[in-house]
Amino acid sequence: MEHSEGFLESDNGRIWHAIYGADAPGAPLLVLHGGPGAPHDYLEPLAALAEERPVIFYDQLGCGNSDRPDDLATWTMTYFVEELALVRAALGLERVHLLGQSWGCMLAADYLLTRQPAGVISLIFSGPCLSTARFIADQRAHLAGMPEEERAVIAACEANGDYADLAYEEAMLAFYARHVCRLDPWPDYVNRTFEKMGLPVYNHMWGPSEFTMTGTLKDYDRTPRLREITQPVLLTCGRHDEAMPETTAGYQRLMPHAEMVVFENASHMHHLEQPEEYLRVTGNFLRRKEAAAPVG
Repeated sequence: MEHSEGFLESDNGRIWHAIYGADAPGAPLLVLHGGPGAPHDYLEPLAALAEERPVIFYDQLGCGNSDRPDDLATWTMTYFVEELALVRAALGLERVHLLGQSWGCMLAADYLLTRQPAGVISLIFSGPCLSTARFIADQRAHLAGMPEEERAVIAACEANGDYADLAYEEAMLAFYARHVCRLDPWPDYVNRTFEKMGLPVYNHMWGPSEFTMTGTLKDYDRTPRLREITQPVLLTCGRHDEAMPETTAGYQRLMPHAEMVVFENASHMHHLEQPEEYLRVTGNFLRRKEAAAPVG
């Protein structure tokens, strides 16, 4: 699909972005990728929504096509919230829908709760992480369901802090194949995300693995404040998602205008595993909420 690409200037470096369907009539959809540090590539199939509205991707600073500063002090929630505000202002997105995936849900939630911005019509939280403790508990539950040999490798390597061990990497890939992306083989855009991953950002803010949390987000928990999010929200997850359906339903109950869809035979990247259904559900949600939203 035709699109334009460019860079936005910030005090910390250049932020890459792409716009699909720039002339489409609907309110734009701004997509917030996961990680932290997992660039937009794995979300590219969402560009199909550009038949009705502009769809905008950007790589957060430190990963993908954006600049990669060396200063770890840059990598804070406060920085990324301000980066989101900069992107939105620079692109003139006065009325906008936000779609966050995984860490992108944390970012969207904090953007709303700290800046209380006008003009956000609706939110899509896809594979949401809104409490680190709950996310880690879900991963530990998934880990308990893996074969004993893989569990033993992960336990031994984590006890030794040996996250570069080949056996550990193989066990992690087995975990990913169950709970991150169940497609075999992985599509090119998923491989590109991992190739262009901003590991310093991920390690600093999250930690060495999905279920070993040592980073700056280790105490993150927005469940006490989710009731303050008054925009319409769609939460989505896969049946085998890292973001377990039970946890996602718990988030839904905390927000006054939230609905939820679980995708069967799918995991964290359910937008890739059930693409037609995901596009149908999200496209319908965006149309409904935009039609109901006052203009101005």
